[in-house]
Amino acid sequence: MAYSHIAVDIKGSVGVIRLDRPKALNALCAELFMELDEALNGFEADDAIGAVVLTGSNKAFAAGADIKEMQTKTYMDVYKKNFLTGCEERVDTSRKPIIAAVAGYALGGGCELAMMCDFILAADNAQFGQPEIKLGTIPGMGGTQRLTRFVGKSKAMEMCLTGRMMGAEEAERSGLVSRIVPLDDLVDEAINVASSIAELSQPIVMMCKESVKKSYETTLAEGIMFERRVFHSTFSTEDQKEGMSAFAEKRTPDFKNC
Repeated sequence: MAYSHIAVDIKGSVGVIRLDRPKALNALCAELFMELDEALNGFEADDAIGAVVLTGSNKAFAAGADIKEMQTKTYMDVYKKNFLTGCEERVDTSRKPIIAAVAGYALGGGCELAMMCDFILAADNAQFGQPEIKLGTIPGMGGTQRLTRFVGKSKAMEMCLTGRMMGAEEAERSGLVSRIVPLDDLVDEAINVASSIAELSQPIVMMCKESVKKSYETTLAEGIMFERRVFHSTFSTEDQKEGMSAFAEKRTPDFKNC
């Protein structure tokens, strides 16, 4: 499929999606969301793809939602259409891991989109922020919720109330990003990490991702019970038998994704 606002590529067993609206600093518009949804659906259905990398340009991952598209909307426009809901659901419900490779600005919806992914690799020039307050509104794609879970109430409250941007080093210290990568190496490193995940058993990776996400949605006791039951269920898979046999025999496992 031909896309206008994103570029899609496949690197081995890794699907790569690059936000591609350079004149708008990859601002998130409705058509971009639809294209992103389509690309993610394709990768989700492709058994040859084990992980996905989502990135932008060196200057901007995404500098926010498209203000020109939103400024004339009324309350009924956004309420009746449940504005911004579709993209969040597609990224959040993806069973395959999605790595955000963030360089430059990740502001507003761009920051929220990065946080929807399973983890963030940040270039040394990355800048994160929720500046919606300066536009007379608030984050609408989970910014007040996910940012608080990542960096804590005080820092999230400051960023949402002032619009202050957070650099890569502060983002790593605060737990927003997994680690910092030199700008020139960012996408290649993200693909390498995604490739290493894609080499593993796909169903076990999905179970692991599901278990980690559960920690944000339940109590510790319930989460541990969920994890234990999923752990038990891995013993019904051929890949668990293969993985442990390979370890005992000191060889590389040959996972069959079953």
